Amino acid sequence: MFFLSFLKSVKTNSSFTDAAMGRIAQGTKVLAEGGYERVFRQTFETVPKEQLLNSFACYLSTSAGPVMGVLYVSTAKLAYCSDNPLSYKNGSQTEWNLYKVVIPFHQLRAINPSSSKINPAEKYIQVICVDSHEFWFMGFLNYNGAVTCLQEASQLHGTLSM
Repeated sequence: MFFLSFLKSVKTNSSFTDAAMGRIAQGTKVLAEGGYERVFRQTFETVPKEQLLNSFACYLSTSAGPVMGVLYVSTAKLAYCSDNPLSYKNGSQTEWNLYKVVIPFHQLRAINPSSSKINPAEKYIQVICVDSHEFWFMGFLNYNGAVTCLQEASQLHGTLSM
């Protein structure tokens, strides 16, 4: 039920212009910081010989609503980082942190690309971990590229069903 209301929120509260402006700002940041590979290595811990395969601009579904960011696919993991910090309460103080998700490939059970039955143009990717925790990614600028990259990465590890 939450997921359906989230889709409505993305559809009614976000505009293509807002998304495009966010992507331009994010692209400018990536260029200034030396590219996606460098941003990935600065943002996440990496293991020796780990290589970034690709990165994809998208939204992550959260209990607070959609969060714009980048999904990174490396030879060792899936990693997501929000474009902007999110606020949360710590006691009486408001704190700000980037929203990050890191899923090593050995912790993945399934990656399921799908689309809305009502509106097939609304496409998303469900990621299920071995502990049954689910993550929903959507709003990809390059959905087909993301699906292909995830399929190829899952074949490398041989542990995922799609």
